[in-house]
Amino acid sequence: MTLPVALSGSDVIGQAKTGTGKTLGFGLPLLERVTVPADVEAGRAQPEQLTDAPQALVVVPTRELCTQVTNDLLTAGKVRNVRVLAIYGGRAYEPQVEALKKGVDVIVGTPGRLLDLAGQKKLNLKHIKALVLDEADEMLDLGFLPDVEKIMNMLPARRQTMLFSATMPGAVIGLARRYMSQPTHIRATAPDDEGATVRNTAQFIYRAHNMDKPELVARILQADGRGLAMVFCRTKRTAADLADQLQQRGFASGAVHGDLGQGAREQALRAFRNGKVDVLVCTDVAARGIDVEGVTHVINYQSPEDEKTYLHRIGRTGRAGAKGIAITLVDWDDIPRWQLINKALDLGFGNPPETYSTSPHLFEELNIPAGTKGVLPRSERTRAGLAAEEVEDLGETGGRGGPRGRGGRSSAPAPVERERERPARTPRRRRRTRNGAALEETSTTPTPQATTEPAAAEATEPRTPRRRRRTRAGGTEETVAAAATVSEPSVSETAQTAVDTAEGVVEATPEDAVAKQRRRRTRKTAEAAPAPVETVAVVAESAPVVEAVTEAVVEAVAEAPAKPVRRRTRKAAEAVVDTAEGVAEAAPEAPATKPRRTRAKATAEAPAEAAVDSAEATAKPVRRRTRKAVADPVATVEAVAPVEAEIPAQTAAVEAVAEAPAKPVRRRTRKVAEAAEVAVDTAEGVAEAPVAKPRRTRKAAVAVVDAVEAAPEAPATKPRRTRAKATAEAPAEAAVDSA
Repeated sequence: MTLPVALSGSDVIGQAKTGTGKTLGFGLPLLERVTVPADVEAGRAQPEQLTDAPQALVVVPTRELCTQVTNDLLTAGKVRNVRVLAIYGGRAYEPQVEALKKGVDVIVGTPGRLLDLAGQKKLNLKHIKALVLDEADEMLDLGFLPDVEKIMNMLPARRQTMLFSATMPGAVIGLARRYMSQPTHIRATAPDDEGATVRNTAQFIYRAHNMDKPELVARILQADGRGLAMVFCRTKRTAADLADQLQQRGFASGAVHGDLGQGAREQALRAFRNGKVDVLVCTDVAARGIDVEGVTHVINYQSPEDEKTYLHRIGRTGRAGAKGIAITLVDWDDIPRWQLINKALDLGFGNPPETYSTSPHLFEELNIPAGTKGVLPRSERTRAGLAAEEVEDLGETGGRGGPRGRGGRSSAPAPVERERERPARTPRRRRRTRNGAALEETSTTPTPQATTEPAAAEATEPRTPRRRRRTRAGGTEETVAAAATVSEPSVSETAQTAVDTAEGVVEATPEDAVAKQRRRRTRKTAEAAPAPVETVAVVAESAPVVEAVTEAVVEAVAEAPAKPVRRRTRKAAEAVVDTAEGVAEAAPEAPATKPRRTRAKATAEAPAEAAVDSAEATAKPVRRRTRKAVADPVATVEAVAPVEAEIPAQTAAVEAVAEAPAKPVRRRTRKVAEAAEVAVDTAEGVAEAPVAKPRRTRKAAVAVVDAVEAAPEAPATKPRRTRAKATAEAPAEAAVDSA
């Protein structure tokens, strides 16, 4: 009915049931309208009518249908050697562009890729003589309508337009007339085939529970006489999950849905056509136009959206006069939707029977052997499976380019990634000294000399993590050990060391003492800063006192048992400092009394007192977490004033210190200048220290106190020390303990 009208050049709207040959209904007129070299040789056309640009265009909604229509047209146009090209997404651009350059007569494509190539000027649509919209109701739906309108605007105004579909609602026909010129509406039906569905297809509708559906489908697939079967799902995730479940139950199944890459979709469809897979689980993307011989069962795992979708789904079976079975499983939630479909198609299944995988009527109606379970016996697993079909490399583009696509699943083996061998990299290590004076970084790039076998062996062994330990005054364990094992030091050597240190500090100019900018979060260095010249005189005058104190303390420490010092506590330090003060009182030059020092005075004198003892014995840095001393030259003058009577040589030094400009102290940092000022007050504090009564002593401190009390010159009492005073004197007392 269509061929005479279409060959005459008139616009046609063709409507017929699925499986009645609509592809050749529009394909044969297209092949006749194009001009090929065979027509010139036969004298039916002039040579100037030949062109390499496409002369006919077929627009289809899905990629699978595009491939199928292309194969049918190639078969029909083989005698006349008509060049037909399929253009759709998911494939590489280059082969399609090369084929367009060589010349094409008929193009079959999807709207997206057609618009893409036309926008890049790779596709010339100016010579199109005929346009066909296959599955026209889908193409003129809201999803494809904008793209179809853009394509129509690129075509010549004088052309032939044909629309073909199994379902053609009135609204679509009214919309199609806008793009057509006096179309002829042809609706073909068999005289004895009434209704919308094909008579050769037996339909069964069951009300099934969602959790029982996989078992139900597995038993239906074991019915007698079953050939190929297609299972339709509403969502892509459901299709992927059901395909996996059926594969675990022993069925050779494949999946076709939008989340798969194009290569995986074509692989599953090829395996289904070739018989390697007998169950194809798919979404509505495969519901239109797919023609596969031997499909005996179509199962609607989920209820379709509308009556059009239902007709196209069950139309995959019972094609070209063959018989088929269509089974629809309706969940309780889908009953209202199914009743609308039943009413629109007048099927007579308004109230589906409640059915489970063990229902007797299921086995009777579908010829399922009694005792069938939901797992296929191993003796019947004769299909090669999806893995037997190779995946074609299509040069896919975009986010769906793998065999699994974007979230899709495929049983095809994934490509093995080549492991890249990387040389073992030595980790970068940073080492910091306890006093913050140095920071070492080991390079990550080994030198040629270091790449020896022992070094390679060490690199493979796991590195022992560095243990960071802190002592009472912030010094390292090595410093404490050296202080504990030192034999009686020479007082002259100690004094000379302090003098040399002070002289070195004085000789440093401000330009030389500029500290290098250091990284944040590191321990500040304990380098000495410029100190007043008067420090030398104070240290020199205090040498006799230091000598006496050092001898007494060393003897007491040597007799006392060693005990590890608790971390981060001041108690042990206070006890030992009190003992050292008592020893200092025993010296002949030490004054009997000392003026009471205020808190401000003690705060200013504490840093200086700590530094002189550090210069005398093994240097021990001031603990980080003590209260910082404020360097104040005025307080230094006040502290030195009581000593002028006993040490006349200090008068000039005190005056010089008072006149020395104060160096600003940076906040939250240990000033290097504090080290020099600490030396002055430390010497005075050692000389003037009153007798200390032990309080809160430890075992080691008790032994030292007993040794000191044995001396006849030791005074009996000492003025009570306040907590503020003890806090300010803690750094200096820690240094005495080291001596």
